[in-house]
Amino acid sequence: MELYKIGSPKSAVVAQIQRALKIYPDGIFGKLTEEAVREFQTNNGLIVDGIVGPATLLKLLPFRLKKSKRTINEIIIHCTATPEYKSFTVTDIRKWHTTPVAKGGRGWSDIGYHYVIYLDGTIVEGRDIDIAGAHCVGHNSHSIGVCYVGGMDKDNKKAKDTRTELQKSALLNLLLDLKKIYSNASIHGHRDFANKDCPSFDATKEYRKI
Repeated sequence: MELYKIGSPKSAVVAQIQRALKIYPDGIFGKLTEEAVREFQTNNGLIVDGIVGPATLLKLLPFRLKKSKRTINEIIIHCTATPEYKSFTVTDIRKWHTTPVAKGGRGWSDIGYHYVIYLDGTIVEGRDIDIAGAHCVGHNSHSIGVCYVGGMDKDNKKAKDTRTELQKSALLNLLLDLKKIYSNASIHGHRDFANKDCPSFDATKEYRKI
């Protein structure tokens, strides 16, 4: 997963970390933020290095699902359509989605997915759950978009179910938790609604019993 440390780009995640540390949330990981991280790590029995990695982030920002104010009747699973074992983050995906069309992006206002699952099973929030996503034409208003990193072979030429065991476990647990909140929502793969392989496996079949 992405590491947050001195020199990291200014971001909303850094601001979120700063709020958890009770310091001014300017989104810039500077010396003050590093000192606050070190103190937090010392007080919580973590490795004291001033870097926000998976263990520190989990302690700082324990993952909790927020119930959407929207009516949700579909949970739609996607993949990033990137080569297997190649790591990408919410920051990367957000850049792909918000870059203007003229420059090769999608030109959207934000990342299209609500949740992204990294190779190591880390679940990261994307677009605010209260805002309709931009992940499945004709189904965005009343759905939640979940995306895992991967979905293509190493040469990025063929669709392939590249999910790591950690991703499979995280995806299953996320879906179970989402169903607790949205009990009437059905689970689908993007391929159910579009002429594409995404998410590179039959999600509807795999999760039909949830």
